[in-house]
Amino acid sequence: MEKKRLLNIGFGNAVVASRVVAIIGPTSSPMRRLREEARQAGRLIDATQGRKTRSIIITDSNHCILSSIQAETISQRFNSGDSDD
Repeated sequence: MEKKRLLNIGFGNAVVASRVVAIIGPTSSPMRRLREEARQAGRLIDATQGRKTRSIIITDSNHCILSSIQAETISQRFNSGDSDD
């Protein structure tokens, strides 16, 4: 069975790296709309642990995952292959 690589998104939370479509910053108006639409559709996952949202991760299932780790940091973890095994 193939082992799935997990991407650490902070505070003990992880996502399956192969399911990630985009890692984006949350400050632009389109990203705020995307977040609100995901919330209304029940596709929003808040992994910030009550902290400020610093990145939004979009998955292939169209879920939006909020993280309090900077998008650049998560992108570096994604590219370098760091895992949370």
